[in-house]
Amino acid sequence: MKVPFLNLTAQYRPIKDEIAAALQEVLDTNAFAGGRKVERFENVFAPFCQTGHAIGVGSGTDALWMALLGLGIGDGDAVIVPVNTFIATAEAVSFAGTLPLFVDCDEYYNIDTAKLQKTLSAMSYEQRARLKAVIPVHLYGQMANMDEIMALAGEYGLAVIEDACQAHGAEYKGRRAGSIGDAGCFSFYPGKNLGAYGEAGAIVTNNAELAAKLRMFRDHGQQKKYYHSIIGWNARMDGFQGAVLATKLKYLDEWTKKRRQNALLYNELLAGVDGIQTPKEMPHTSSVYHLYVIQSDDRDGLQHYLEQNGVATGLHYPVPLHLQEAYSGLGYEKGDFPVAEKAAKRILSLPMFPELTEAQIGYVCDKISEFRR
Repeated sequence: MKVPFLNLTAQYRPIKDEIAAALQEVLDTNAFAGGRKVERFENVFAPFCQTGHAIGVGSGTDALWMALLGLGIGDGDAVIVPVNTFIATAEAVSFAGTLPLFVDCDEYYNIDTAKLQKTLSAMSYEQRARLKAVIPVHLYGQMANMDEIMALAGEYGLAVIEDACQAHGAEYKGRRAGSIGDAGCFSFYPGKNLGAYGEAGAIVTNNAELAAKLRMFRDHGQQKKYYHSIIGWNARMDGFQGAVLATKLKYLDEWTKKRRQNALLYNELLAGVDGIQTPKEMPHTSSVYHLYVIQSDDRDGLQHYLEQNGVATGLHYPVPLHLQEAYSGLGYEKGDFPVAEKAAKRILSLPMFPELTEAQIGYVCDKISEFRR
């Protein structure tokens, strides 16, 4: 059996007529950069996220960078970032002229709040004066421990920007990703739970003043054409992506339900398999399983065995940020973040998408059991 890591064609087929009609409307109205389809998506995505505002932008990386700038964070400042995340989280901090400070992850792969507190309490007065924000990443589709993060942010006077780029619709104590911090940032890269047919992103917030500023910033700093109130940038979502996303959003809750069912089946079939650790859900959270990530003894051997047997897998992420060449100048060393470093050697992402069948999941788990015997 061949089991792909992701199958976007299976998602597209049932809704292709709706997608075609939405794209045709963009062509008929010539609303290619921003426009009504983007506005329509913003108007449905904000309530989906339990927020008052959604601002469509060019990518998830744009969203993170613009959220920082919108909150007045820039040159000479510092921002705390989990070390176990895709580099875009830290890239946005760097491009804002800001210093990223890394913190290790917990057993759920998200920022460890006990270590966050330890990092904050160990800072000098000068370091605290520079520190302006923390960016919790809701990695693999599960939200971080937001109560403790918000409490620490309040104590130390920090803004909170939720990196929800993998967590569309994820919940923490009934509150959706992006709705708890000062702003939430989403990616709609095609492989995401809610994926565009190209690059796109969004920022959500309950702060009307911030939302107005971000709308200007993404469009060259203008509210009215050729009248520029601030120095902005070109980071608009295009009309085709707004059309696709508004159409697909109607199905996202259903797709999430199927992802969760797939994860439960994986958990059941892999329970008790020697050397395999299945993902944990933190109490009071509801993961959307953007990725289903196990840990395995001899991870590389298992990945090779699955590949030989037709099962596609992924590594998210094989090198923590502090060991990336791009961030070698920050002065971190191997051993500084032991939990993330250990996980990086053991993690393996199994196939996960709503259309994955029970037979496919059963086959994947059978092959894992075979390898572990």
